[in-house]
Amino acid sequence: MTHNSLLLALAAVGFFSSLCPADPAPSSAVPVLSVTSSLPQVKTVFIIALENHNWVQPAADDRAPEQLFANPHAPFLNSLVTGTSSFSRQVAYASAYHNCLATPSGHNPHIHPSLASYLWSEAGTNFGVFNDNQPFQNHDLGVHQDAKDHLVAYLNRAGLSWKSYQEDIDTDEDGQVLPRDQWTVPLKNRSGVYSTGVLYNYATKHNPMIYFDDVNGGPGNGRGNPKDPVAIAHFSPIQQLKIDLENNSVARYNWITPNQYNEMHSPPPDGYKGLTGDAASIRRGDDYLAALVPQIVASKAYRDNGVIIIWCDETEGENADDFSHTLPEIIISPLAHPNVSGKPYTNSIPYTHSSQLRTLQEIFQVGPLLGDAAKAPDLSDLFAPGAIPAGLPEPAKK
Repeated sequence: MTHNSLLLALAAVGFFSSLCPADPAPSSAVPVLSVTSSLPQVKTVFIIALENHNWVQPAADDRAPEQLFANPHAPFLNSLVTGTSSFSRQVAYASAYHNCLATPSGHNPHIHPSLASYLWSEAGTNFGVFNDNQPFQNHDLGVHQDAKDHLVAYLNRAGLSWKSYQEDIDTDEDGQVLPRDQWTVPLKNRSGVYSTGVLYNYATKHNPMIYFDDVNGGPGNGRGNPKDPVAIAHFSPIQQLKIDLENNSVARYNWITPNQYNEMHSPPPDGYKGLTGDAASIRRGDDYLAALVPQIVASKAYRDNGVIIIWCDETEGENADDFSHTLPEIIISPLAHPNVSGKPYTNSIPYTHSSQLRTLQEIFQVGPLLGDAAKAPDLSDLFAPGAIPAGLPEPAKK
């Protein structure tokens, strides 16, 4: 498919218009701490997941894909942090966000590939998973988890809403969203070509919540339960995000994963905007962000002390877990740390996915802290004072 035909096909299925839109400690209950503060606090969270790219890396590392910082193929992403975006006054970012368990030397347990990082973002551990298998893959190869202590389980117990928006689920052969009564729990990978010629590519490994039996419908007969109505309500095609934003009906916690061509994971087979390979992958993902982020920023949920976090799963390259390899972690929020000398604020605090998880638990006041999150600094330095509540409840006594 040529670049022009790709764009026409994308337009035909409403692609761009749809954008306008260590184990955890056990607990028998999740107490909620009431924190009183006269300062505004983060209320609604949107996480946008990207894939397999470092923020910075050693220039000599020829095993890694292109870094994103100062990359001309990622103009939108870089405009956020250089102060040239219209959103930059509400941006802060981390300069030392590393892979899970990373150390200065890189001589540490290696939490890879993708799925390990996604599980970690949800539970503070990878549960010993070092593959990208589907939840119920061929029975014995499935890596679904029966753990009851993870972030969205805590949210459920606290009565707080959450949703996972995934591209290329619940669509027909033309790429159109199916009627809601035909939606299912997205337990299996899905890839191919729509009748319009547009490629689709949903991967369960980039949908962390789908691996937990207490929210994915349960194991059923060993193949999962894709018709479970409670689980279906938590997983929506990404086109639904635009509707929910317009209706101010988004959840408190929203996880957003583009398909593998739009999250910088897989290069478009026919290139993009005259680019091929990794450059095409980066530019297409950057264009996706440039369409998606403004739609969220324009929403009431964002304006009412919301936050967008642009997140990436894992570092890549030679000795990828050392401190010379970092990941993008970009905060966009009315409550972001104020700019410094006209530029978005950054710091050199060593963060990992455990830091993000700890921050989310503090925002939603659910605990106890999950797995490695108990050892990590939170991201509060990237926010205005008081935006991230301090303190969590002690574990429930048995």
